[in-house]
Amino acid sequence: MELYEKTIHKEEIYNGKIINLEVHDVTLPDGQKSKRELVYHNGAVAVCALTPDNEIILVRQFRKPAEKTMLEIPAGKLEQGEDREEAAKRELEEETGYIAERLELITEMYGSPGFSNEKISIYFAKDLKIGQMNLDEDEFIVLENVKINDIKSLLQSGELEDAKTIIALQHFLLNYNDYK
Repeated sequence: MELYEKTIHKEEIYNGKIINLEVHDVTLPDGQKSKRELVYHNGAVAVCALTPDNEIILVRQFRKPAEKTMLEIPAGKLEQGEDREEAAKRELEEETGYIAERLELITEMYGSPGFSNEKISIYFAKDLKIGQMNLDEDEFIVLENVKINDIKSLLQSGELEDAKTIIALQHFLLNYNDYK
């Protein structure tokens, strides 16, 4: 059996600034019909950044969909046609005031592929330089740097609920032994 769903009809429900919503009528691999509600997003980037003091930069900000303040690595959405690595450098400086000359791609992931096409590229940055913090007018964040020795306990505490942050910090612990 081929695992593929053929779209036989689609309807645009919403066309917004950040997301577009569609409902698709599909034919399933077994020939049955079903509906799929899809969220289209331009994509995002995130950066696990190591300061010159060997601390990982995290940001605390309120996330409306979760209705809570969350602790995350710096991240943001891609502009139409924007290069992912350049977007990651831009977001890091805007949110933290640090400039990364070079980034290393950790992974690319789909956070919720059951209903969204949003792909997030996660990068690692070190050898940072001081730049200029420049938050968006509707963005309010608090920087919180975490000592490398505290990452494991932070991961185990349950405070982190953001998938990209958990993935980035676990990757850091597994792959960057030189900084421990």
